[in-house]
Amino acid sequence: MKFDFEVIEIDKTLATNFVQKYHYSPVMPAITKHYLGFFLSGELKGVVTLGWGTKPRHTFNKMFPNVGILEKKDESFIHDINDWYYEIGKMCLTIDLNDTKGAGSQMVSSTIKWLKNNTTCQFLYTMADGIMGKCGFVYQASNFYYGEQYFTSVYLMENGEKLHPRTSKELCKENAEFSGKEKVFWMTTDFMKHKGIRKINGYMFRYIYPLNKKAKKLMKNGSTLEWGKNYPKEKDLKWVDVTDVKNKEIIDQPPFTFETAKYNLKNINSHLKGQTLESFYA
Repeated sequence: MKFDFEVIEIDKTLATNFVQKYHYSPVMPAITKHYLGFFLSGELKGVVTLGWGTKPRHTFNKMFPNVGILEKKDESFIHDINDWYYEIGKMCLTIDLNDTKGAGSQMVSSTIKWLKNNTTCQFLYTMADGIMGKCGFVYQASNFYYGEQYFTSVYLMENGEKLHPRTSKELCKENAEFSGKEKVFWMTTDFMKHKGIRKINGYMFRYIYPLNKKAKKLMKNGSTLEWGKNYPKEKDLKWVDVTDVKNKEIIDQPPFTFETAKYNLKNINSHLKGQTLESFYA
């Protein structure tokens, strides 16, 4: 089925309300530059947010280290991260379209077209969250290049909520008091067991789409990663409980839920209040 989406930049609050209604996670990305609304017959049916993670230049330079070298040698070289890449932070559709085959990949294709027409961006980058059971099938269907996976850690809180380590500062302060230490940077095993928290390791899968010939050439000659079409499948998903580092355990997919959000409320509410998440993550 073909969908003729009309893509329009929309207000942050409208986009956030939509994402927090239809996406499996109401937690919003660190930095968002564009909120794209996807309309059918005047009705908002989908949203894509475009921006970056907390360290966009670090993320890009890690994949393409030669870019930093070229910047130093050539003053006319691209310096603005906006011109290098955008990352899909959130992408979601209404329930009726989410269950319709091809809607997601057509949404991605419309995003690529919008980027080519409205920016000088070289790449569209994204990650599929293997911890949430996502392999990135929509990006595979959209002909993205796959750039290997990496392990990351999250906390499974006692209420089922997923918490990223970078937002666990207050818990680490509590952990320090619990352990009689001045400071801790990661929650300790004893503290996590005391609080009913589990630390989970799982995969994140990288995907990238070159928006022009220059970008495609850079992928072949200037990247530390092997980009290709040997895509991951569900059998490649893996979860490891590392709450106790001395007794790591391979487990089934953890039962994350955001139905009773508690630890991510500052993030969730800050967007709706118009606060910037740059300051939140600082």
